[in-house]
Amino acid sequence: MNNKINGSDDFQTLPSQMHLEFLEALLQVEDATYPWNPSEEQSEEYFIQLEEQFALKDVLEDELTVRSQAFYSQLDTLWAASTEKYGCSMNQSIAAKLQESLQASFAARVPQEWLRAIAQKTAQIINSKQSMAEQLVDCVQSLLPSWGEEDLLVLARPYAYAMRSNDPQKTAETVFNNVGEGEWTNLSEIEQARISLAIAYYALRKINTLQGEA
Repeated sequence: MNNKINGSDDFQTLPSQMHLEFLEALLQVEDATYPWNPSEEQSEEYFIQLEEQFALKDVLEDELTVRSQAFYSQLDTLWAASTEKYGCSMNQSIAAKLQESLQASFAARVPQEWLRAIAQKTAQIINSKQSMAEQLVDCVQSLLPSWGEEDLLVLARPYAYAMRSNDPQKTAETVFNNVGEGEWTNLSEIEQARISLAIAYYALRKINTLQGEA
């Protein structure tokens, strides 16, 4: 019985595998030992290598920062170019449809180049922050170089005030009826200005519908 007990005690005192591995790790000689004594010859070499490692790390981090900034900058450029190209293509498509609508409604009375110019300008400024009267003037000013902006604004204000209530087709027809029949070249400058603004009024209303369909 005593032998069994003694054998059990001996078994419990034997080191386990985990203990042996732990002791082996403690006794294992490391490749790089920290130089606790700075006066030793190996200390200077150790610290030089350490500084080189830190310097290399800083260089790599700086290069990574520069490269990442360049990468994201390139992404922004590509995105802006893609958006601009898409917006330009969309504006051209809407301008073409708007020009077709203007020609169908007013080609018998107004030169085709005027209708084209109004359609293109309307497509360019539709998303601008201008007031409605300013947009109307902007649509026609290049066609009426002898008119000042303030004078055109006076003619445009009635259309701007009526923008949400009046039927643009009827408004344009009313202006044509007031002007009367006649060749475009025989109309006075103020008659041409009134008709141009009425067409611009129609174009601005029409393009909102076309944008909703796009």
